[in-house]
Amino acid sequence: MTEPVPEAPRRGLKRKTKLILLGVLLAPIALFVLYTWSALAWDFSDGERAGILQKFSEKGWICKTYEGELAMTSVPGVMPVLWAFSVRDDEVAQQLRDAIGKHIAVHYTEHKGIPTTCFGETSYFVDSVTVR
Repeated sequence: MTEPVPEAPRRGLKRKTKLILLGVLLAPIALFVLYTWSALAWDFSDGERAGILQKFSEKGWICKTYEGELAMTSVPGVMPVLWAFSVRDDEVAQQLRDAIGKHIAVHYTEHKGIPTTCFGETSYFVDSVTVR
């Protein structure tokens, strides 16, 4: 009589377990991407501001962004209020570079809750500029 041969232990994970682990790893990434997309797609507010373009530069080590400062004053001789903004469009950035030191009006949208500064350091994104 022969003795039954013991079964070799199963190696690796079952397919169902692999899918669950993959879902646990990918779900946070998918939620982060969805949240970031929605924060950039819908604006909290939009409006216009006018003033003298005081500073405009491209910043960042890895994520290069365009950042600027508009000096706004309602009465000459009074200390201006500085308004910081970001630009995502290269064409608008070039228009702003050409307008440094000039009086301009900009249209902007405000996007609250953006989780990273790779899109801009501020929540205000300028999308058009008019030199006055």
